Amino acid sequence: MTKLLILLLGGLKLGKVLTTAGTMLLSIAVYAVFYGWRFAAGFVLLLLVHEGGHYLAARRRGLDVGAPTFVPFVGAWIQLKDLPHDAETEAYVGLAGPFAGTLGALACYFLARHLDSNGLLALSYSGFFLNLFNMIPLSPFDGGRITAVLSPRIWFAGVPVLVALFAWHPSPLLIVMAILALPQLKRAWHYDPASAENLRYYGIELSVKLTYAFYYLALLAFLAMMTFGVHDMLAPARSTGLN
Repeated sequence: MTKLLILLLGGLKLGKVLTTAGTMLLSIAVYAVFYGWRFAAGFVLLLLVHEGGHYLAARRRGLDVGAPTFVPFVGAWIQLKDLPHDAETEAYVGLAGPFAGTLGALACYFLARHLDSNGLLALSYSGFFLNLFNMIPLSPFDGGRITAVLSPRIWFAGVPVLVALFAWHPSPLLIVMAILALPQLKRAWHYDPASAENLRYYGIELSVKLTYAFYYLALLAFLAMMTFGVHDMLAPARSTGLN
């Protein structure tokens, strides 16, 4: 019986690995049709780094979390099987993804400059943009999870950002994110900071709130600077073709 249980548990762990690997390979295959296999593989690896940041942060806080799952043109996510105990834990896990993703994009950037590779530079731009996009202060974006430590009402600041993005570049993904955000906005509208439940979850010390506000704004500013800076650097390459 013990051996059977070990085999079953091993099979479950193997199933998680196969799910992650399988959805990664599927995403690479789909992206490769449009962007080539080198860029596709690099982009999916950057997604893995981003989700790996969430995963490690969640495990560090003792949360049960599933392995990353990838869906082409949607992105990737990890399933939190245990909900965060408080807003600080949620912010910690939320911040870890963009932070790790930024480090991954930076690695591509420095490697691109060292090798004089426009392909790697384009990959770094995608990484910076992806993580900047995720910093929108609206749940379910990572930015919404981070800024919730201050107040869920901050999510309303993300609404005009989402609307502006859709006006600039209409996308079905933005519509999906808007639909997912509606229940969160409803919750923020009815948010009562004096209720016992909210005091337990959002009753965080002011110093901790200010620390996360600093981390959020600093990472947001850095990502914006790198996104627009690398975009300008790629301008000559866009006219001649990446290499």
